[in-house]
Amino acid sequence: MGSGCGSMRSGQEVVDHVKSKGKENFPPRVAHVIECECGHSFTMETVIMNCPSCEMTFAVTPCSSGDINNIKVAGIKYA
Repeated sequence: MGSGCGSMRSGQEVVDHVKSKGKENFPPRVAHVIECECGHSFTMETVIMNCPSCEMTFAVTPCSSGDINNIKVAGIKYA
């Protein structure tokens, strides 16, 4: 995670943290194109979002959302 964003290791920790702050509907700093494990891609429009194909949850904190490498996988329908 970026500076000031904590040291969450798992995608589930990121989802839980972002939701606890009420920021799950915030847009990321960059609308990243996510290549999902199921072979489909989609544009990440909020900091917590499910793949529209397989519903794998991806998450990032708003403050670290400028770097695609900070996006974590949380599991199917975790959000």
